[in-house]
Amino acid sequence: MAGSPADELAFALSLADEADAFTLPRFERADFTLGWKDDRSEVTEADRGAESLLASRVLAERPTHGFLGEEHGVQGDIESPWRWIVDPIDGTSGFVRGIPVWATLIALTHADDGLVTAVVSAPAMRRRWWAGRDLGAFADGTPCRVSDVSELVNAQVSVTFSRGWDELGLTDELVAISREARRGRGFGDFWQHCLVAEGALDLAIDAVGVAPYDLAAVRLIVEEAGGTFTDREGNPTHEEPSAISSNGALHAQVISRLGR
Repeated sequence: MAGSPADELAFALSLADEADAFTLPRFERADFTLGWKDDRSEVTEADRGAESLLASRVLAERPTHGFLGEEHGVQGDIESPWRWIVDPIDGTSGFVRGIPVWATLIALTHADDGLVTAVVSAPAMRRRWWAGRDLGAFADGTPCRVSDVSELVNAQVSVTFSRGWDELGLTDELVAISREARRGRGFGDFWQHCLVAEGALDLAIDAVGVAPYDLAAVRLIVEEAGGTFTDREGNPTHEEPSAISSNGALHAQVISRLGR
């Protein structure tokens, strides 16, 4: 069983507090050892330790729930309709280089009802975003809402180039979208989607190769802020290896160019 979205959001916020207390001192002191995964992406014991900390707390206080983390996979009740999806440090490549753009991503999903609660906590930036189903989205406690920009020529966009886009033959299209926009940037990772939710960006195109733990939390925040979050083919999901968020007004025209 689980509580209401508001109750589960309060629990998720407390989990984020615990994660911040573990990760931020290690970032500030560069107190970690760097390792490499099979895909050559960075990992530290701070990633693994933060995930273990959160998994232990979730499984102790929500024993009938499942837990999916980037570092240790699925734990808990694998048959449960309730599942926590966690990325302990989204942006590890920045974390290890002293760049403060990294965050702990926490989401609760239900097999039938979808996303229930989400928190994105970026302690080195002193920023936090959260949302609950039908409760709205918030940035540092202030309700946030997507923009109303309807033309790409007037839009601020963030594009994350990756080898996956090269393999799809769509990198030139990404460049064209950036050039047609009023301003193109590459904020990357969680931040670009949170900026869409805040209305600071109008469109964010993520790397190809993302995973549910990269996307679940930011998806709910964007949607509760009134935005649209899909894969590159326009399917509303956090379970495919591509992700595009927007204010909604720009979405169809971008999908038509990247969904082929």
